[in-house]
Amino acid sequence: MVALQALFHGIAQAQDEQTLRSHISAEMSEYFSATRCGLFFFAQISLVDSKIKKALQIALSPQHNPVARYLLERHAPVHEALVVEPKTWKLICPRADHWHVMAGPIVSNGELVGVVGLTRQQGMPAFDSQNLTDLSALCLHISTWVAMSQLQQPLLQTGRLTPREMQIASLVAQGQTNAEISAELWITENSVKQALKRMFRKLEVSSRAHMVAKLSTVSK
Repeated sequence: MVALQALFHGIAQAQDEQTLRSHISAEMSEYFSATRCGLFFFAQISLVDSKIKKALQIALSPQHNPVARYLLERHAPVHEALVVEPKTWKLICPRADHWHVMAGPIVSNGELVGVVGLTRQQGMPAFDSQNLTDLSALCLHISTWVAMSQLQQPLLQTGRLTPREMQIASLVAQGQTNAEISAELWITENSVKQALKRMFRKLEVSSRAHMVAKLSTVSK
């Protein structure tokens, strides 16, 4: 049986995101006796296959999924039995390998940036309060790893932009639309529009392309 301290150490020692994902998938699955375990960063959903992207957006939508809504509102681990009746959950997610689900928040700069998700198949016991407590501790370590990783990577940056504005700028640089940025950051499309107006004023630019070019120059 994998020990919780070993999981903490493994997260801290992960050299890159691929290693972190592998560690989470294998060892956290074993620790929680989970059928599936995965790590999802919202900013990377746009990079996956279009069919998978659509499925992930629905699964992680707070309008569709009460587990996702709980994470967004509270930034705290949750399993399906905390937020919905069993019969209702089966209507929301009828898959036998997702009979029970548990999810924990990955937080950066006060924002929910990702999720650790675990599932158990039909016939297995539900996740319990001790599982939530352990997942909470693990999510703290993962969030710390993400923060340290961001400090070590070159990002579009300028002292004139807030962390949230920098996040929006990075997504703009990836070619995403306002609607796509809205979905990935879990904010309204109008919030994206207003943020971009503020950013244009701060940077004294008049277009998305000009903003990206200016930020790229600043970061070099």
